[in-house]
Amino acid sequence: MIDWLYNYPVLYPGVLLKRYKRFFADVQITSGEIVTAHCPNTGPMTGVSTVGSPVQISKSDNPNRKLAYTLELIQVQEPEPTWVGVNTALPNRVIKLALEKYLFPELSEYTQVKGEVVYGKDKKSRVDFYLTGIDQQRPIYLEVKNTTWTQGNLALFPDTETTRGQKHLRELMEVLPQNRAVMLYFINRGDCPEFAPGDSTDPIYSQLLRQAITLGLEVLPCRFDISPEGIRYLGLAKLKI
Repeated sequence: MIDWLYNYPVLYPGVLLKRYKRFFADVQITSGEIVTAHCPNTGPMTGVSTVGSPVQISKSDNPNRKLAYTLELIQVQEPEPTWVGVNTALPNRVIKLALEKYLFPELSEYTQVKGEVVYGKDKKSRVDFYLTGIDQQRPIYLEVKNTTWTQGNLALFPDTETTRGQKHLRELMEVLPQNRAVMLYFINRGDCPEFAPGDSTDPIYSQLLRQAITLGLEVLPCRFDISPEGIRYLGLAKLKI
């Protein structure tokens, strides 16, 4: 029996007909009905949002929602059929569960996990997780980035220019060396044993990442197996810098 880190709610299979205005996806479910699902992903979803792809959607019972369905998974066919998680609201929830289970030995000991902690020079930013411990000399600032773009079996981030991501790297560099800073890439598919920065899409981000690493930034490219049943942790991908 697989010990899933996260279990999806009941999912409904279908086929992707169209993604538009970033937040909308038309899906034909197995009954033949065409529904419009919320697409909780602001990025271009490069190489993932292919028309005709098998998808899985969830349904909310909340009567106040404008769209009852949410796009959760898309199955890509290359290099082999693989489910990809496209709901960007999930990675932080899953990482919180993983931190509570101490699944990342690279982070050493910590006793407290706080989310969305204010930091940065102007105190207008929030780091995804702030880890502290009783005997811990250096608190850990941990940022999470969802990753779905690939070239073959190489996961890449970002898949488009991200000034917000650049800002996060600069802010993490500012907390070094007095604190530990960690960039965790949530590889939201199980077919990528390697990870690298997306030089062709955002060379500034890639340059900042390499600079941050020289200053002490720790990088955790975390692989996750994704299926309609749930999400499980596979370990670290090989970092190619």
